[in-house]
Amino acid sequence: MKIIHTIAELRAELAQAPAAPAFVPTMGNLHDGHLALIAQARTLVGDSGSPVVASIFVNRLQFGPNEDFDTYPRTLERDADLLRQAGCDILFAPNESELYPQPQGYKVVPPTELADILEGAFRPGFFTGVCTVVLKLFNIVQPRLAVFGKKDYQQLMVLRNMVNQMALPIQIHGGETLRAEDGLALSSRNGYLNAAERAEATQMIATLRTVKAQVAAARSAGQLDQGAVARIEAKASAALNERGWKTDYVLVRRQRDLLLPTDAELSHGEPLVVLAASRLGTTRLIDNLEL
Repeated sequence: MKIIHTIAELRAELAQAPAAPAFVPTMGNLHDGHLALIAQARTLVGDSGSPVVASIFVNRLQFGPNEDFDTYPRTLERDADLLRQAGCDILFAPNESELYPQPQGYKVVPPTELADILEGAFRPGFFTGVCTVVLKLFNIVQPRLAVFGKKDYQQLMVLRNMVNQMALPIQIHGGETLRAEDGLALSSRNGYLNAAERAEATQMIATLRTVKAQVAAARSAGQLDQGAVARIEAKASAALNERGWKTDYVLVRRQRDLLLPTDAELSHGEPLVVLAASRLGTTRLIDNLEL
């Protein structure tokens, strides 16, 4: 695996490749979920000759003023070893001055109906930062496909829509959420949890599974409408808060656009997803389940 730190060197290296690359953007501090995305990219390119490129860049633009940009773990040497073992061909690891040699005045602002709900409502400007850095990385890497994890479900939706509206020749693939044996979704921020919090953190997936079961039961009984959904959501949020969590949302939305489905769509089997974000101690966790 080659480790490259500059745009010019990366472009020169990719110019020699027999086919356009597959790309897995990350912020580093890697775990098995990231490595599964590398494996998925490798499977997708097959014998085409496309190199698998991963990037590691902690993107200042997507962090709010009170978030953990300065303390976000930087573990480049360890991450490079993991990527090498996973079959990555090229690691692009620019520093901030390489990717942003001047203040990033031009930014990609996604539509409010998708970007200002859920995570966007609690992290203003987050998806502008994500879209801006991802589009810039796409322009640098010029991939034919890119893989993003479904754990960040709204992010996947925002980026897929950006690619479609910008007519970028890139296929966006979603990677299934990888979980620990007890069900906790793997996340770089899980390392912030102490032992007691780590044990308690499994309540998030337990809550999502309860919501999934309740939605399925109500649908089977012909009793699933917006009122029923609201009651299920409120009960789930209250259950977490009673355990000491500080819940931002537990919400059931339709998969295709993350909006609340109509009563008719609910009763006729519209594909749904339940999304949750809640703070446990000082750590904010997110997760989702497709219904």
